[in-house]
Amino acid sequence: MSQPKIGFIGLGLMGAAMVGRLQDKGYDLTITANRSRAPIDAAVARGAVEVATARDVAAASDIVMLCMDTSNSVEARMRGADGVIAGLKEGAVVIDFGTSLPGSTRTLAGEVAAAGGQYLDGPLGRTPAHAKDGLLNIMSAGDKAAFDKIEPTLQDLGENVYHLGASGAGHTLKLLNNFYNMTCANAMGEAFAMADQAGLKRADVYDVMAAGPGKSIMMDLVKGYAVDNNANMLEFAVKNASKDVGYYTQMCTDAGLTSKMASSANNAMLEAIEQGYGERMVSEMVDFYAENFNAK
Repeated sequence: MSQPKIGFIGLGLMGAAMVGRLQDKGYDLTITANRSRAPIDAAVARGAVEVATARDVAAASDIVMLCMDTSNSVEARMRGADGVIAGLKEGAVVIDFGTSLPGSTRTLAGEVAAAGGQYLDGPLGRTPAHAKDGLLNIMSAGDKAAFDKIEPTLQDLGENVYHLGASGAGHTLKLLNNFYNMTCANAMGEAFAMADQAGLKRADVYDVMAAGPGKSIMMDLVKGYAVDNNANMLEFAVKNASKDVGYYTQMCTDAGLTSKMASSANNAMLEAIEQGYGERMVSEMVDFYAENFNAK
């Protein structure tokens, strides 16, 4: 069976790594520029075809993949005269690999179905380094027949590929995941900063806490910067973490609920962004907590 033709929109750090993996596996790709030229030029040098619009991407593709930063960005690429929906081939599948609002996802799924295609959510776990080797976690949801159709391609991108149910379920789980992880990361960052105030060595704090039930990968990633001065162990910017926790809060609000936990972590990250931390990695929030303790 021949490989499907892939369209890809959103060649940031993660998207570029995924495109590289797809090219390693021999897929024909059609792409369009979003922000940065360098990953587009690199993909074209390896054989990808660059086109002018998202509509052109869709017209050339059996599977359209989006890896965008926000739901607004996804909606802008999907809709309009130059959008994916306008160029969609009958029976094509569109999958959103970004972290989006479940309500937006369900609405787009209806619009794509009306145009003769299927729309899946497929948010990702792990890092661009994992993407290069096809080792992502992919949290898919939506029409099961559409998922089954593209699952072989998803298996080329992910080590763990899940189908979680109806449209929006994948993005719901991703927001639960990121809410939990970013809350833990901020709690650990503040714990290290409080250790400074108490005269404890951060390494000792880590060793003792890691020997207990709170031991986690996220603890290790924050320790990577707080103790070992390596911010790149957790390649996730504060601005993106804040966006995701904000989306979690919005998801709660849309369900008529109020989160009692999310505001604590997100208020801290929003304040950190105001102080210039937006582009810094989440593990570097320990510096924010330390600086603000010292400012009191």
